Amino acid sequence: MRLPACRGRRLALSALLSLLTCSLAFALAPEDIKKEIKQSKNLKKSDISRKNDIDLKGIVFVIQSQSNSFHVKRAEQLKKSILKQAADLTQELPRVLLLHQLSEQEGAWTVLPLLPHFSATYSRNSSWIFFCEEETRIQIPELLETLRRYDPSKEWFLGKALHDEESTIIHHYAFSENPTVFKYPDFAAGWALSIPLVNKLTKRLKSESLKSDFTIDLKHEFPVVWQIALYIWDKGGGPPLTPVPEFCTDGVVSSCATTFHSFLPLCGNPVKKEDIFVAVKTCKKFHGDRIPIVKQTWAGQASLIEYYSDYVESSIPTVDLGIPNTDRGHCGKTFAILERFLNHSHDKIAWLVIVDDDTLISISRLQRLLSCYDSSEAVFLGERYGYGLGTGGYSYVTGGGGMVFSREAIRRLLASKCRCYSNDAPDDMVLGMCFSGLGIPVTHSPLFHQARPVDYPQAYLSHQVPISFHKHWNIDPVKVYFTWLAPREEDKAKRETQKGSKEEL
Repeated sequence: MRLPACRGRRLALSALLSLLTCSLAFALAPEDIKKEIKQSKNLKKSDISRKNDIDLKGIVFVIQSQSNSFHVKRAEQLKKSILKQAADLTQELPRVLLLHQLSEQEGAWTVLPLLPHFSATYSRNSSWIFFCEEETRIQIPELLETLRRYDPSKEWFLGKALHDEESTIIHHYAFSENPTVFKYPDFAAGWALSIPLVNKLTKRLKSESLKSDFTIDLKHEFPVVWQIALYIWDKGGGPPLTPVPEFCTDGVVSSCATTFHSFLPLCGNPVKKEDIFVAVKTCKKFHGDRIPIVKQTWAGQASLIEYYSDYVESSIPTVDLGIPNTDRGHCGKTFAILERFLNHSHDKIAWLVIVDDDTLISISRLQRLLSCYDSSEAVFLGERYGYGLGTGGYSYVTGGGGMVFSREAIRRLLASKCRCYSNDAPDDMVLGMCFSGLGIPVTHSPLFHQARPVDYPQAYLSHQVPISFHKHWNIDPVKVYFTWLAPREEDKAKRETQKGSKEEL
């Protein structure tokens, strides 16, 4: 499946825009960024820019926020920054929306279900919907200049382009012949939809049921950013992503309209090791190859750790929970772990982390991340996926990257009657269904990863401090751990730096 070639336009100005779009359709090498931005500035000064003059009231900002108290605070701080910049420009204040407040519908975080609302509410008086994450940093004057280059009467899908270097399991090996041809946005840099495209997508959404071909999911576990781009592209019927060099994550160029505040959150002191209980799911056939890797890499960081298996082996040691091993799912084992933690561990242990025996994780980074969450709240944390979100489904934390539970979340879960329908049911999906029924939202962190580092674009990982990866397949897991996750001196330096800057927006 290949993207359609750029077609010539009748008018000279439109031909220029098409040429720019085609030329930017390939991933930008770092050394080319300054050159591309210089070209962009030349275009910005042209008649095209003046023709497409917009002000802030023509932009609707949507912060992709979450309902957890820590994330609400971060989103509110970004909103305040946007409004302050607008006031400093003496412009009419723009509309700044927090995603989690727009709808209680499960799956609103996938954005597409909200497009009809954006179309109905803002299409008459706005030109752009601009999306960003809580830690995206926006320079309002530069953003205005950037958007003025694009004719808002046309269909535009703008963002910092990512692409797969090779076909990957997280995208189910789509575009296997040439995976670099399909571009999707890096949410961290911000991305934008023109109102004509929002209206077009709304018509399509109303004429079709919300199917599993656009959210993460459903029958296919695609990351949502990739699914959105795929849905918009519509097998060539819609616009591909137009790369915008001013949408940045590293901030190496002064002309960037956006950058990403890349750091590992730290809110006070890191959570103590003694407050985190780590449960490793394993089975007899993996005792000899996977468990030694766990012990060689990250297990030494954990103060409290147990290995749960179908076979007692004292040299590890393992705990047999009385649940037969299953080839997949492991729901029975996971719920037995939850019961054991709640009923047999010390009440002062605030957090439980459940990982697979082929999960690679940094406990020291997790300690810092958890300092930003209140363990007295019901917290269910990890990499968020979704199932059937267009048809009454639910979000869930994918198990391979690690599932983090506060004690309160486990207490409320086990107090309910929601349980596995079989021992080999998919544990992460059953948990998502149960928590959804209890009104406990999944809290997403992109620092947890369901797959290996090679399965993600390097440009995406470059602005992260990852907490976990998953699977040993065709990699050296020890090397991966020490490359990506092992504690380093620079982690301490970053931590000291962010103490003074974490509240700045």
